[in-house]
Amino acid sequence: MIEILQRRFALSRQGAVDLIKGCAACVVQDISLMCPVGLMYYFVIDTMNGAVNGSRTVFYAAGVFICLCLIWTAARFQYNATYLATYVESGVRRIALAEQLRKIPLSFFGKKDIADLTNSIMGDCAALETAFSHFVPSLTGSIISTVLIGSCLFAYDWRMALAAVWVLPIAFAVTLFSARIQEYFKSRSVTANVALESGVQECIECLQDLKANNAEGDYLKGLNERIDRAESGQIVTEFGTALFVVSSTLILKLGIATVALTGSALLIRGEIDIPLFFMFLLAASRLYSPLEGALQNLAAVISTRTNIKRMNEILEYPVQTGENRVTNQGCDIVFDHVGFAYNTGRTVLKDVSFTAKQGEVTALVGPSGGGKTTVSRLAARFWDIDRGKITVGGMDISKIEPETLLSLYSIVFQDVTLFNNTIMENIRIGRKDAADEEVMEAARLANCDEFTKKLPRGYHSMIGENGCELSGGERQRVSIARAFLKNAPIILLDEATASLDVENESQIQTALSRLIKDKTVLVIAHRMRTVSRADKVVVLSDGIAAEQGTPKELMNTGRIYPHMVRLQAMSQRWGI
Repeated sequence: MIEILQRRFALSRQGAVDLIKGCAACVVQDISLMCPVGLMYYFVIDTMNGAVNGSRTVFYAAGVFICLCLIWTAARFQYNATYLATYVESGVRRIALAEQLRKIPLSFFGKKDIADLTNSIMGDCAALETAFSHFVPSLTGSIISTVLIGSCLFAYDWRMALAAVWVLPIAFAVTLFSARIQEYFKSRSVTANVALESGVQECIECLQDLKANNAEGDYLKGLNERIDRAESGQIVTEFGTALFVVSSTLILKLGIATVALTGSALLIRGEIDIPLFFMFLLAASRLYSPLEGALQNLAAVISTRTNIKRMNEILEYPVQTGENRVTNQGCDIVFDHVGFAYNTGRTVLKDVSFTAKQGEVTALVGPSGGGKTTVSRLAARFWDIDRGKITVGGMDISKIEPETLLSLYSIVFQDVTLFNNTIMENIRIGRKDAADEEVMEAARLANCDEFTKKLPRGYHSMIGENGCELSGGERQRVSIARAFLKNAPIILLDEATASLDVENESQIQTALSRLIKDKTVLVIAHRMRTVSRADKVVVLSDGIAAEQGTPKELMNTGRIYPHMVRLQAMSQRWGI
């Protein structure tokens, strides 16, 4: 049961247990609310028989007090078992989704944008929270308590009981019939909301470019269209739900009419007495009241299927696994007939083989789209290859847990990501236990001293969201300082000097030359002079390692590499 609930509702084990407790609490609460009906029934009988005296008055007063205490206790139990437990579970779900996103391969992110994933963590979890605090326990409690109460009614008089409950299966059938329709509209509504969130985020991120190109009006026009689609999607979803829920509720109302008609007929024939008739009218009115809410809850539960499906898509996505220890002998990186294609089906690498030796700088060059960045990502197992083999020191990286493998790597990406924190803490991400002196030494090697000294608080200055207070070159140097601080045996530099001027680029290369002793260095660069001192150059073109060798050898024997060198030399001589 617990495992079924976990899969069906994207819950943790404790969340499934708490859901069962919440449903049980709602059953107890609904049954406790029927106690006054029974007390009222016997009070009417005693009143009609003239049996209400001092002792019976005390009895009924005590009964009222006990009913109030029972209802209060049941309500308190129900609140703790549903609302409080659900709030805890929604937090657990958000953490679980974030942890899963941390473990799954980056290929998954090629199918999702940030707005979609953010909506899953925040919006879908919020829908889950609402469902399990307001809808599912109440629905389950209403159904179970109705079955129990209905069974008791049959014990009194099966004809009156049948008149009261015949509407229940029909009302629920109407709502269940709408399940696919509701799911369809809910899915469209979620898609429209994600598109809207993505558009708003894109507008904020690209506002500078929109202003620069006088494109604000056109973009906002498209954004308004997304807003209209999201709004109409919500309206259609609500209308579709309301249509079936209102219809089911109207059917429920017929139950009171059939109870009154059936009871009147039986009363006239003398087959039931007035107290029993009165009791059934009270029971019917009490029976249908929670069920009206239950039908609304059922519709709401059906609509959450889309949210749960989106969360399960993340939670059930295969994660990258492997051993939690490295067994490499040295740090030579070997690509052995590696092939790889992205989710789009576009093949990037067909058959790539080369060796990046420890203690050497291996430069990856080639035309755009040749697979240079892909090779560096595959070397760190950000994606898993389709065929072939990649080893580090003879160790197959596909058998090593990604985070364990990354302990061997220091990486500087082309697109730098910084956090809204101090320069000191942004660099310390490279090694969280590093002392301030070690952080500042890494910063000095990355040539961060120059701009840091100009800031109000030096290394303790806040740099804003994604380092917005820094220039592009300064952000790049902070990223390089992280790699220096980590001091891992393998260094991956993806366009590491792309945002630096000639002077700073030279200084960084000088610092690199001191740090790469006995390390494996894989450099991606478009500037030919950046790789002129590399020990080995691998030219990637059309999905293969088209040329390999030292820069000097390739200038004499190569075809693509010399051509790239000549073209860049020509571009450097170009002027306005």
